[in-house]
Amino acid sequence: MRPGTGITQALMRLTPAILPFADAATAELPLGRLMRLALFQVTVGMAAVLLIGTLNRVMIVELAVPAWIVAVMLSLPLVFAPLRALVGFRSDTHRSVLGWRRVPYIWFGTLLQFGGLAIMPFALLLLSGDTTGPLWAGQIAAALAFVLVGAGLHTVQTVGLALATDLAPAQARPKVVALLCVMLLVGMMVSALAFGLLLADFSAVRLIQVIQGAALVTIVLNGIALWKQEPRGSARAAGTLPRPSFARSWALYAGSGLARRRLVATGLGTAAFSMQDILLEPYGGQILRLSVAATTALTAMLAAGGGLGLLIAARWLNRGGDPFRVAAAGAVVGIMAFSAVVFAAPLASAQLFATGVTLIGLGGGLFAHGTLTASMAKAGPEDTGLALGAWGAVQASAAGLAIAASGIVRDVGSGLAVSGALGEAMSDASIGYLVVYHIEIALLFATLVAIGPLVRERARSDALQPHGRNHGLSPTAIAKSLS
Repeated sequence: MRPGTGITQALMRLTPAILPFADAATAELPLGRLMRLALFQVTVGMAAVLLIGTLNRVMIVELAVPAWIVAVMLSLPLVFAPLRALVGFRSDTHRSVLGWRRVPYIWFGTLLQFGGLAIMPFALLLLSGDTTGPLWAGQIAAALAFVLVGAGLHTVQTVGLALATDLAPAQARPKVVALLCVMLLVGMMVSALAFGLLLADFSAVRLIQVIQGAALVTIVLNGIALWKQEPRGSARAAGTLPRPSFARSWALYAGSGLARRRLVATGLGTAAFSMQDILLEPYGGQILRLSVAATTALTAMLAAGGGLGLLIAARWLNRGGDPFRVAAAGAVVGIMAFSAVVFAAPLASAQLFATGVTLIGLGGGLFAHGTLTASMAKAGPEDTGLALGAWGAVQASAAGLAIAASGIVRDVGSGLAVSGALGEAMSDASIGYLVVYHIEIALLFATLVAIGPLVRERARSDALQPHGRNHGLSPTAIAKSLS
């Protein structure tokens, strides 16, 4: 034995313990290649943090942009979300001179992100009125920047997930999904810290440097992620494959009641877990009197819970678990989590609140992993992009609408409570928040109702097989048989 061989083998055995998703690697998709591919999720997380978090505060506080304009600008990326199904379908049927399906779409999505981020800081400075140019020019330029970033972000994530599905064997997909979701969280957390530190000493020049630096990082990381990932197909390059219409393909995909029910369950559950996104920190500060440091730590608790949920879901599914049961378990955990958050106010318990926040992350991780894995299992080799695009369109649209609705419901509820319109027993300032949390609990119960038939159909299909799941059927074949 050569010197060091034993140490190398020992380190290889330790890798899954050090990196929980290291065993997602296969002969077809080695760990190095998988980690490189997952970089596209880092850039998606970076763009999401920049749009929803950093620029939200910078536009309102440092640039003194009216709040309603900020709300409109931040909602513009949502306009592109429903088109994710069309983008995914086009990546399924694309004919490239070089024989690629996914790479051109991911690259052009990257260029859209780069272009939007490149012009964004100048557009925001015009929007703030701190220039000699007309205000309308800043509004149009800022709107264009946000639309470009949103279109690029949705395109890259949709087609990137489809490419990962193409490359990963069916048995490895649950852990591949978990790794991709973890990389999204990593991108969000690292970016949030980096943007906070870089913009601590705010100036117009620093804003330009940071946002355009994010544009450069995006194009570099996505370029590295794409390098030598997708094999070239001569049939696609030669144009010998038929090209079905989107309307026909969508009709075939959504023609099954199970497909529609799966999308409804995804939308309900995503809305339920998303309504609290902008309310947890204000709730902790205003109602529970927590310090700024304590409320900021909630983001870490939420992320930790989400990572744990992804890890549990990956191991559950890797042992042959039903993705619908995983999603349902996430909804049940979510009900307990929001119940803890609700009771934290009358009990004035910061510990109960922290526990509830962590459980929200755990339930959300289970639910997201379960529904995404189910969508992957539904997809065949030629409609992966359509299936994942439909999941992404419903998930992104539901999240955006839920976040917008939560702010409105909270303000209306608190206003009615403080004015005494709801009676003396419901005059506390926490009522607006509690109304939102109760709506989220109701949505999670509705999610369980939607998932129930999916679980029963999956169990019935397994029972019809002579040897259950060990009969040699892939998850794709099982899902196809259900629809």
